[in-house]
Amino acid sequence: MAGEIIACIGAGRMGRGIAQCVAYAGHDIRLLDAKPRDASAFKALKAETLGEIEAGLKSIASLGAFDPSAIGEIMARVQVLPSDQAAEALAQAAIVFEAVPEIETAKRDAFAVFDEHAGEGAVLASTTSTMLSTHLAAFTRHPSRFLNAHWLNPAFLMPLVELSPADETADEALAAVRGFLESIGKVPITCKASPGYIVPRIQALAMNEAARLVEEGVASAEDVDKAVTYGFGFRFGVLGLLEFIDWGGGDILFYASNYLSDAFKDERFAPPAIISRNMEEGRIGLKTGAGFFDYEGMDVAAYRQKRMADFLRSLEASGLVRPPVLAGNS
Repeated sequence: MAGEIIACIGAGRMGRGIAQCVAYAGHDIRLLDAKPRDASAFKALKAETLGEIEAGLKSIASLGAFDPSAIGEIMARVQVLPSDQAAEALAQAAIVFEAVPEIETAKRDAFAVFDEHAGEGAVLASTTSTMLSTHLAAFTRHPSRFLNAHWLNPAFLMPLVELSPADETADEALAAVRGFLESIGKVPITCKASPGYIVPRIQALAMNEAARLVEEGVASAEDVDKAVTYGFGFRFGVLGLLEFIDWGGGDILFYASNYLSDAFKDERFAPPAIISRNMEEGRIGLKTGAGFFDYEGMDVAAYRQKRMADFLRSLEASGLVRPPVLAGNS
């Protein structure tokens, strides 16, 4: 896929982040201003857009990610075009990302631009985090070539992209976007059209609970954030949430959830039906050979050792591994 032309309708924060990713990975990216402006206003927007992308590259280069001498070549792949040059921006693009504000009229306008100017085989991918693909698909004449692709901010650093196809989305369109994202170093996942996708839905619950801890005086904001950074952050940077349930045992979550639900008199802590069902079926995790994942035939000792090695590397990268205190070096 090297050398493919990619386009983005919208030159705001998300569009600029996508442009940085795409250009860095060797592709030409054409950012189309979604808003009509006079020549002076567009000139200012273009300078601001290119300046922000270049500043982002310089920041990453300064941290040793790559040789800063490459910035000029990367920037040469980025074009910022005014709204009246939509044909030039979109006609040759294999994938067109839509990154306009989360306003329905803005989405409709952007989709109309795609319909009018994009090539016959181009795929349209909306970066929305709030509107479902099943709703947006009606805004284009080509729903089979449309899906949602929710990038996480900052787009250049965050590897995950949540893909959410509409009912009409062709398998080939989903495969094209997934393949492109993988080719530029991203980690795409697929989810049904559901409010909050995966990350925002989990994130909203966690952030609200953290805020409640401060509101209730359980702990200071500083200590709540330390708990997340040095507890959740390291743990779930190695083990996924469901993998962690299997690692410790779904029975632990079952009993802990029931305790919290009873202690707080709040059903938000109650275990979901799938946890109770797994308990009944003996799918508790590693210790029974199955949970959310199947461990039959796995060398469990080797798996545990690998995960511990991953965890140790994460701690080492943050300077949190110390040698033992011995009589000769205390």
